[in-house]
Amino acid sequence: MELCRLCRTNNTSIFYVDDDSSLGKVFFLCNDCKLIFVSIKLLPKPEIEKNRYLSHNNDVEDLGYQTFLSKLWNPMEKRLTKGASGLDYGAGPGPALMQMMSESGYIVQMYDPFFAINEAVLNKTYDFIVCTEAAEHFHNPSKDFNQLDSMLKRNGFLGVMTSFTDKVQVFGDWYYRRDPTHVSFYSTYTMQWIAEKMNWKVDFIKDNVVIFYKD
Repeated sequence: MELCRLCRTNNTSIFYVDDDSSLGKVFFLCNDCKLIFVSIKLLPKPEIEKNRYLSHNNDVEDLGYQTFLSKLWNPMEKRLTKGASGLDYGAGPGPALMQMMSESGYIVQMYDPFFAINEAVLNKTYDFIVCTEAAEHFHNPSKDFNQLDSMLKRNGFLGVMTSFTDKVQVFGDWYYRRDPTHVSFYSTYTMQWIAEKMNWKVDFIKDNVVIFYKD
C-alpha cells in the first residue's frame, strides 16, 4: 500500500486498477480522508501533462468557457469587496478567469507550474484564491493545500472547482478519471476533512464547487 498524499496515513487500499495500456493506472483509496489517488509510480511525466493542457480549449474570449468558470466566480465574488487581492492558482495556458476577475475590479495574480512560473507570487498573501479544475492534477495535495493556506489571509476565501466522486456510480466508467493528468479525486467528505485539518469553514456551492473560509 502507498501513503495517502493528502493526510499521509498508510490506511489505504487498492481501489481500482485500469489495465488499459494507454492509461495503465492503479488507483488507491485512503480510508481516512477518502481521497482517491493514482499510484506515485504512475504519475504522468511533465511533458505529458503540458501537452495535455495545451490541447484544452481555454480561450479567454470563449463565452462558453467563461460561463463554466462563472460557476465558481459568481458565488466567490459575492463574498468579496471590490479591489480585493486574489490569486488564480493553477491558471493553465488560457488565463480566462484572471481576466474576468481583473475586469470586475480585483487585483489578481496568477500561478501555474507550466504556464506562469512566477515563484514570487507564492510568497505573497491574498484576500481570495481560486483553483479551477486544478486540484485533480495535484501530485501532492498535502503540499498544495498547505501552500494555499500559507497564502490565504485571515478572513480570506479559497474557491475550488473539481468534479467530486460522490455521485460516481462506476468509477471505471467515469470520464474524469480517464484523463491521464487527473491523479487526485475528492469527495465532499474529503473536502470536509481538508477544512477541519486547516481550521477552515466550508461551503458546498454546487456538485463540483466548494468555497473555504479562513477565519
